[in-house]
Amino acid sequence: MSERSKEHPVQETIQVTMEAIRGMVDANTIIGQPIQCSGDTTVIPISKVSFGFGSGGSDLPTKVAKDMFGGGGGAGVSITPVAFLVISPGDVKLMQLSVNAATPNAIINMVPDVMDKITGFLAGKQAKKEAAEPGIEVVES
Repeated sequence: MSERSKEHPVQETIQVTMEAIRGMVDANTIIGQPIQCSGDTTVIPISKVSFGFGSGGSDLPTKVAKDMFGGGGGAGVSITPVAFLVISPGDVKLMQLSVNAATPNAIINMVPDVMDKITGFLAGKQAKKEAAEPGIEVVES
């Protein structure tokens, strides 16, 4: 047992490793700091964070009354940008990076753009229809 606490040294090693990971990965790592652009546009980077750690140790045989322990730990972090949230006046878009995008994901990512085009097409068609029928006005109460 450790002289500093009542925990086994392996537990201490794991706790130190986890504290180091917490220091590397926080909310600002996943959702980045907003970037102000011209025209009142804000871009926010979004990343995927993967991490792993390993830790272990062993009590060594000894004739001394003091505990003998050998152990260690390590951690790794991978940060991959996956998208940008683009906020402009009257519009918010999620622009995903298409690196390693599978076909189903690519189709799902295209849905918002297709919906915007359909909405724009229908709005344009409605405006042409209203322009072709002058004198008819709908009044809501």
